[in-house]
Amino acid sequence: MTLSTTTVLLVHGAFADGSSWSRVIARLQAEGVDVRAVANPLRGLTFDGEYVANAIAQTEGDVVLVGHSYGGAVATYAGSKAANVKAFVLVGAFGLDEGESAQSATAAYPDPELLTALQPWTYPGSEIPEFTIQADKYPHVFGADLPEGEGELGALNQRPVSGLALGEPLAVTPTWRNVPTWWVFGSADNAINPDFQRDTAKKIGATAVELEGGSHAIAASRSEEVTAVILDAVRSI
Repeated sequence: MTLSTTTVLLVHGAFADGSSWSRVIARLQAEGVDVRAVANPLRGLTFDGEYVANAIAQTEGDVVLVGHSYGGAVATYAGSKAANVKAFVLVGAFGLDEGESAQSATAAYPDPELLTALQPWTYPGSEIPEFTIQADKYPHVFGADLPEGEGELGALNQRPVSGLALGEPLAVTPTWRNVPTWWVFGSADNAINPDFQRDTAKKIGATAVELEGGSHAIAASRSEEVTAVILDAVRSI
């Protein structure tokens, strides 16, 4: 098997950008895997899903699609439209079924600390606000296990997400219904309830890997273990 015949596409979530995958990218490249981080517009689930689906359509060969946080919901949409997606990995993410939104899917679980740390902002052309995480709360909410200073830096360069993105229901058949799926998450995730992730991974039949003490930012803080899960998905093709 030649790992380079497959491309790993990484989709970041809210309050982050493609650089959040930097350590995972370096580890995958060291294993000879072609990898690319896709920009997620963070404007709405359908809009973002179509954008990522277009990126997949322009990728030659087989694809392992990976989504972090809200990027997991976007990848759940985007992969449903792509015949070349052969495996799916959720990383500290929302795994949605058709008709569910990030908000509705987690409604039965205790609210994570994220919800009390959001800062609304207005932006042109929309009556729906966008949100960031309050800078002083970002390090604990998003990446409590990151090396010192990285959480503070993340707070300063985070990308806002439209409120529409978190409330819009999935309007397509989810990717996980069509391809083998893995789900890796941290037991100390303060942004997406770990119980929701644990229960939903079981419900959808994903191969689940729980990282004890892992935060929401495990792609950076626990990159070796996250990369190992992605490599399992690559090798399954």
